[in-house]
Amino acid sequence: MAGRRQRTTADRTIGGLSFSGRELRDLLVAWLALGLAFTFFLERQFRRIVFGQFGGLSGAEIASTFAVSLLTVGIGFLLHELAHKVVAVRFGQIAAFKADYKMLGFAVLGGLVGFLFAAPGAVVHRGRLTAKQHGLIAVAGPVTNLALAAVFLVPFVAALLSSTSGFLWEVARMGLQINLLLAGFNMLPFGPLDGRTVREWSTPVFLLVAVPSILLAVGALFVL
Repeated sequence: MAGRRQRTTADRTIGGLSFSGRELRDLLVAWLALGLAFTFFLERQFRRIVFGQFGGLSGAEIASTFAVSLLTVGIGFLLHELAHKVVAVRFGQIAAFKADYKMLGFAVLGGLVGFLFAAPGAVVHRGRLTAKQHGLIAVAGPVTNLALAAVFLVPFVAALLSSTSGFLWEVARMGLQINLLLAGFNMLPFGPLDGRTVREWSTPVFLLVAVPSILLAVGALFVL
């Protein structure tokens, strides 16, 4: 089994988890890059301004979209990854989030041209694990997104019933939608996605999480 790393003076402990300075930087860069990518993607007029085709989009509108993206997309992605870390550490792993700067750059450029595929990075861990432990680490991410979707559902329903619009409505709607999409997409049993690891460990657990996640994701894509 790989030995544990000694903490350095650059490490920070947050909520019982140890983060290196590099890991905190990676988390911050990924969060900001995802917010920017989705701002470009959602605001077509903003893309035109970047390319020198000035339009009628105000600075307040750009700032509002950026804030919504940070509070929904950014948090959804990063808490998904941190959930993997929490469970991995629980099983005695040395685990850390590492940003994929090439993919983050690709996400920002994709947002500029109206096409978006976001893969901000991943939690890497080392140490011996059983198939069950691998599966539990994998399923923690999608389950976290489902939990976040439930949190956003409350203000979404409240805003819907009161016919509220504006910033809070957008945060609630987008937070609900993006977390359902993240849960459903990551539970697909293909490639490096979480669903494949979960299915290899336990078909019943895979079906229990994947079926509702994928169905809710499809609903979020066409209804919200």
